[in-house]
Amino acid sequence: MRILIVGLNYAPEPIGIGPYTTGLAEWLAGRGHEVEVVAGRPYYPRWRTYPGFRLPFWRRSRENGVTIVRCPHYVPRQPGGLRRIVHHLSFAAAALPVAAWRAWRGRPAVVIGIAPSLLSGPVARLAARLGRARLWLHLQDFEADAALATGLVGVGPLAGALAALERAALGAADRVSTISPAMVARLRAKGVAPESTFELRNWANAPPANGRANYRREWGLGERTVALYSGSLGRKQGAQVILDAARRLRGRDDIVFAICGEGPELPALKAEAAGLTNVRFHPLQPAARLMELLETADIHLLPQVDAAADLVLPSKLTNMLASGRPVVATAAAGTGLAEEIEGCGIAVPPGDGAALAEAIVGLTDDRQLAARLGAAARARAGERWSREAILGGFEAQLRALAAAPPRS
Repeated sequence: MRILIVGLNYAPEPIGIGPYTTGLAEWLAGRGHEVEVVAGRPYYPRWRTYPGFRLPFWRRSRENGVTIVRCPHYVPRQPGGLRRIVHHLSFAAAALPVAAWRAWRGRPAVVIGIAPSLLSGPVARLAARLGRARLWLHLQDFEADAALATGLVGVGPLAGALAALERAALGAADRVSTISPAMVARLRAKGVAPESTFELRNWANAPPANGRANYRREWGLGERTVALYSGSLGRKQGAQVILDAARRLRGRDDIVFAICGEGPELPALKAEAAGLTNVRFHPLQPAARLMELLETADIHLLPQVDAAADLVLPSKLTNMLASGRPVVATAAAGTGLAEEIEGCGIAVPPGDGAALAEAIVGLTDDRQLAARLGAAARARAGERWSREAILGGFEAQLRALAAAPPRS
């Protein structure tokens, strides 16, 4: 089966959406499908175009069985509301002629649009029409809602335009998927027919590494309890709550906070952490050492602002659970994230540094509880985030969609 994927983020981006779009494409190619991807130049989470990709024109390559066309686009150094919109618009403008040509010429059975960027939706829609293909839209988060909730855009015409774009994208797709039960429910609340929705989870990317001692030795962490955050540092994460908890636990010499990431909020976080000797900042580590890094932790920290609840399920959660460590997340009761970690972690109210500190102390002082929650986390990763099971179910849905008669 021929499949065309339109998505802004792709390898070698190490975190976020890129690894999952890459994994999806390469898995399908490994199953014998002919897969082509129209992607942007890698930039995330640094918001800097990676060396070797700073070319002002399109570039076609073949990697791991997948044909990839890289599109030039604008990457803002400070991704505020308007700049971020221009960023997405520039990708859509560059991707449109390529996706349209490849669909018209290659006649794929299915065109898949990955959101974010939500503007991949109209590009994928036109490509599907030209190629007489079925259209699948996959949402990693509710981009329009999240932009409004986190203040990237304000209430007004721009928010209305984003909402209209989302409605049009959802309405045009033959099938719409997203990554958690709560987000599927949100799709249905937005008017997508239940039979047109599908839960396509993000999967755990790497097996256990048994490398706990390596980073502890390299970073001089010793045998202290390590509370680790690893990932992007942007508005949705609300990582300031970690510094609030660290400030409250300055007297606990047996606890250290490690923040391992990059993103637009990093300079502000470093400035705020000045004088906190129990906080260590490190850059993102190589993907090959991901599980080695995660196994360094005794406790994983997963902050998220309250406004983003059920708009996104952080993709980093899957590998946190697979590492066999308990997770402390800032998530209100009843949200999708709180439900995902129930029984294998602790949910505290968003923005509540005192509650976060209390949870960290509780797990530090009760090693049996931490071990029990960690074992449950690893078991849950195997039950809910098995790559073969997730992508096998997705492939079956793709085949069924390609064989189904067009919507009336």
